[in-house]
Amino acid sequence: MLILASGSPRRRDLLLRAGLPFCVITREVDELQIADLCPQDLCARNARLKVEAVASLFPQDIVVGADTLVFLDGEPLGKPRDLDDARAMLARLQGRTHCVCTAVAINLPNGEQRDFAELSRVTFHAMSPEDIERYLTEVSVLDKAGAYAMQEKSELIVESVQGDVDNVIGLPIARLLHVLFC
Repeated sequence: MLILASGSPRRRDLLLRAGLPFCVITREVDELQIADLCPQDLCARNARLKVEAVASLFPQDIVVGADTLVFLDGEPLGKPRDLDDARAMLARLQGRTHCVCTAVAINLPNGEQRDFAELSRVTFHAMSPEDIERYLTEVSVLDKAGAYAMQEKSELIVESVQGDVDNVIGLPIARLLHVLFC
């Protein structure tokens, strides 16, 4: 059985869209926020923490965990603390290009670990404070890295994406399927 070690509804939706049978089992972990690490390493450590918390209980199953962060000028932007923090993040991102990293950690039933990280570059439109307020009234952002959702009203804020859009949403499905089944 495939176990998703993440409570993210976006990751669930992506796995459902891919047609994979799975269940969700999560355990609370303290995610790292170490600015000295490169995006791939920081996300990889957090994804591995999520998988290890669940895999030890289900060693006979495939356990997949992921962590997604937005990086602007090398600084990780996680989930905003509140709407003021979300406003500040969007104001920093507006008119600029940033990096989105999703790392995926996988434990297989034979004890093998397969980990990878995917990077995408996202460029935001220039936005006024009123544009930011409009976006915040239309999209719930408090549970999203960087205070935005690629899958919801992205046309209001996103000018372009270089790389895998599913990665920006939170799980690079095509690469996950390749790593699992090829």
